[in-house]
Amino acid sequence: MRISDVLRGKGTDVVTIPGSASVADLVALLRDKGIGAVVVVDEADSERIAGIVSERDVVRRLADRADGLMELPVSEVMTADVHTCGQGDELNEVAVKMTDRRIRHLPVVEEGRLTSIVSIGDVVKARLGELQAERDALEGYISS
Repeated sequence: MRISDVLRGKGTDVVTIPGSASVADLVALLRDKGIGAVVVVDEADSERIAGIVSERDVVRRLADRADGLMELPVSEVMTADVHTCGQGDELNEVAVKMTDRRIRHLPVVEEGRLTSIVSIGDVVKARLGELQAERDALEGYISS
């Protein structure tokens, strides 16, 4: 299974925010959308990734500096070194990348452009679907 298969079921919507937005704007967006991370996009080109910012980034920064955190621009709390994947990447390889790097969200990039995002939940759901299909096939084989 490839990331494109996951996206076929999940869709390609991706929530983004400019780096100049405040952390208060970010926190409200995370709450309103019920998500754990947002892709930070280049101010001049909304398909170019400038970073990624998650709940974890905000909490870590909160531990360092609680005063004034909500007024800071997102660009000061985001992770600038963004790991990505492509639609053709194998699901198992993406799962390993996420596990090894301890990240829960990977933007999907094609030809340098942001096209979607996958979460560890998306990967687990797809993998469970694969395992169930394999189990069903084996049971069918055994019972026939």
